Parts: sequence; structure tokens; C-alpha cells
Amino acid sequence: MAHSQRFNRRGFLCTASASAIAVPLIVPRHVLGGPGNAAPSEKVAVACIGPGRQGGGLVSGASRIGRIVAVADLNLPRAESVAKRYNCKAYQDYRKMLEQKDIDAVIVATPDHWRALCCIHACQAGKDIYAEKCLTLTIREGRLMAQAARKYKRVFQTGSQQRSQGPNKLGCELVRSGRIGKVHTVIGANYPSPWECKLPAEEIPKGLDWDMWCGPVEPLAYNKNLYAPRANPGWLSFRPFSGGEMTGWGSHGLDQIQCALGMDESGPVEVWVEGPKFPAIVYEQPESRGRGDKACRQPTIFYKYANGAVLKLDNGPGGGGVFKGEKGTITINRGKCDCDPKDLISDEERKKFPNTSHMGDFLECVKTRKTCIADVEVGHRSATVCHLGNIARWLGRKLQWDPAKEVFVGDDEANTYLDRKRRKGYELPEVV
Repeated sequence: MAHSQRFNRRGFLCTASASAIAVPLIVPRHVLGGPGNAAPSEKVAVACIGPGRQGGGLVSGASRIGRIVAVADLNLPRAESVAKRYNCKAYQDYRKMLEQKDIDAVIVATPDHWRALCCIHACQAGKDIYAEKCLTLTIREGRLMAQAARKYKRVFQTGSQQRSQGPNKLGCELVRSGRIGKVHTVIGANYPSPWECKLPAEEIPKGLDWDMWCGPVEPLAYNKNLYAPRANPGWLSFRPFSGGEMTGWGSHGLDQIQCALGMDESGPVEVWVEGPKFPAIVYEQPESRGRGDKACRQPTIFYKYANGAVLKLDNGPGGGGVFKGEKGTITINRGKCDCDPKDLISDEERKKFPNTSHMGDFLECVKTRKTCIADVEVGHRSATVCHLGNIARWLGRKLQWDPAKEVFVGDDEANTYLDRKRRKGYELPEVV
């Protein structure tokens, strides 16, 4: 089946063993359900695509609230190992897993270059989705993912966990509500953009479908320092597979800036760069991210919003930003909210914004059909800000952005960066 086609939702019938299953005389209370103990049949049935470094932790968290019924990984031995832990089914091809009828929701924790197709196919298969950040590899992917979620009426949570942290919720609410007056300047972190990969070939591990792992990207030679997300340096630093730390940590920090500025359904109207030209960095041998990160932090990126606020990626906090207004400053970082003057925020206000469970919010929304705290539109818009910064660095000039139409104004070359060329068989669908 071609990857670009609509997901085939024909029945996939799993045959059960005909042997009888012995039932113990004493049944644990949590199995029967009751006050504070939901029966397994009442828990959300969760599957995972990519239960690796990040996905493994998400599966663990989901298992404490829901029940894990399947996992899929192109590294089949890893899928089988995780499946054994949760006594569930293992798949190598996620499309087969999506045909399993008892799955309510899917965690998508693949590398960035695979996330869009997996999420669109999951929507078409009638599954709700928890997708890791950065939500997308390109801007067009995000719009199609949002369209698919709306068309198939899917609950969709982006894994931007800071949306569920109390201090972050407090800080964003206070900036939005005008506690520091009109915001004129925001200082974010100077996230590095990605560079190119020419790592030497190594032997492909047994059980790993490397060709399919490359997916829409023209296959590169296998190397363990490409396969891992963060190694020496890992796929997250390489342009074919990711947007670098601009989309890695940037999808946390820039998400908080979008939230605080009230731009969850919009974004900046201009983006430009100042400073040296973006460098041509290629890694031909394994080495740390240090050299690439240092070189690819330039030129400096600026954004302007329609309300006049200017965002500069400089020495701000990695998990948020410094918001400067007419009446003071609020600094938001991961799990932190500080202010100047200090009496801008009272101790009582801080108590009103406790930490909540991001996965818990998702699984509850699966049951209630309410909108998640980090809905797909939120994830797409925050990812877009990351991508705009990379595109500005690559082109090296000021760009006018229309956040309603999601196109660059009067710049045909810039608009070619809204998506990327994909390998045959892995194209995005024209219509979801």
C-alpha cells in the first residue's frame, strides 16, 4: 500500500486462542472496578508508534491511566521488548497496527520526518492522537494534520507539556491579560538550526527496517549517530530529518511565547535575520553537537507580530521567554515564572495554577471529546514559528508572513520552503 494513499480501514481481525482461560477465585478490586478503580474495559486503550527514547516514557505514563494494547516500531526487536513489558501486540508496520479495532488512541513519538503521515493515517483510522513535539517537519504538514483531525473528529494532543505546568500557565495568563501592560519586546533563546549529514555507513542492526525509517527522505547510510535522536549528534541535528534545536527546544520556548501573546491560532507577520550568513556545516564523522550548534546559531532571528511586539532570539530562557511590557517584565521558563517588580504576582495567585498531567488531560479528553490543552492547531502554529525562523536563516532576508493564509507574501522562492520534496510512495495526500 502506498504511504500517500488514504489509510485502508478495512477490518483487521485478530484471531484469539480457543483455549479456555482460568479465572481466579479471588479477583483484585482494580480489575472489577469500583470507586477510584476503573475496570480495564473502562480505560482508554492506547497504542504507540515509536516507543523509543521519548515514546517509551509516554507509554509508561499512559499505562498508569489507560491500558497499552499495541506498539509499533521499525526496530522490531524494540517493539517486541516493549510489547512484552505491557503484555500487548508488537508490530513493525504501524499501518497494520492501526487496523487493530480495539485501539482508542495512538501515541506518535516518531522522528519528525515521519510524524505527519502517521498522524494523518491515525485520524483516517478513527484513532485519537497524542503526538510528540515538534509536531511537524514542514508548515504544510501541520495544516494537513489539523484538517485531518477536524475532518475525522479526532481528539489531538501535542506533547508540549509546559502547557500543563502551573507556573507556565500562570505566566502566560498574566501576560495575555495585560498584567505588564502592552508587550513591546520578547527575548527568546537563540536556538541553532540544523545542518547536513554525511556520516559513514555502519552495519544496519538486525530487525531494523532502515529504508522505511528514512521514509520520505532519500535514504542515507545507516549510522548509529544518525539513528539516535541525540547522540554524536543524532537525527535531531540533521536537516533532512528535523529542524534542529530550533524545532527541538524551540517548540517548547516558542510555544510559550505564542501562548502568552494570545497567538494560538495565528503567528507573526514578519521574520528577518541580522548578522553573518548561515553557514554550510556538514558532519562527515561522528562528533558532538557543539561545533554545529555554535555555528548554526547565526544569523540572529527576529519576528514581529501584528500588535507591534518584536521577538528576538537571543539570550532568553530555552523553555519560554522574557516579556517586556509598559508595567514590568515577566519571565517564563520550564516550570518557572518570575516577575519584575516582584509584587506583580502574589503567592495566592501562584497557588491557583497547579501542575496537571498532560497525558491525563489527553486521555480525559478522549472520554469527554473536549479539546486538549495543546490541540493540534496549537502545535501546528507553534511549530510554524520554528520553521519560519529556519527559513529566514536559510534565505537570509526579511520575509512577510500571512498567518491567515499561511503563505509568504510576494515571495515565490520562500513559499517553496513551506514543504519538502518527498520520496515516491511517502508523499502527503492532497486531500486528507
